[in-house]
Amino acid sequence: MTSTAPAPVISIVDDDESVRLATELFMASLGYRTHLFSSAEEFLRSSRAEETSCLIIDVQMPEMDGIELQAALKARGREIPTIFITAFPTEDIATRARAAGAVCFLTKPFKATALIGCIESALEQGAGGGKT
Repeated sequence: MTSTAPAPVISIVDDDESVRLATELFMASLGYRTHLFSSAEEFLRSSRAEETSCLIIDVQMPEMDGIELQAALKARGREIPTIFITAFPTEDIATRARAAGAVCFLTKPFKATALIGCIESALEQGAGGGKT
């Protein structure tokens, strides 16, 4: 990151407050700006999608899950590089996440280095047209 450009924005969507806060602190320690959301619906109601460079989404959430959120964003013409995280990995969920365009699929708890690599890949992917 350069000091002249604002830091990329990472939006974190997870119904588990402890995961949201821990991920936010980690992202801040790396110099990223963050926005936190406790549900997919809360993110969709916000105006933050336009400035989001990367999404970290929990797969399993009440009401609308992470993969449904990704589909809703695509339906609105908004494709944001996305990292899916889950505490309950199954091959079906991993397949659905990849089909939805996941940059990465991480199982909770995940290693910091794995998340860093995923963030770098997501930002690289979005650099050509991450914002609409």
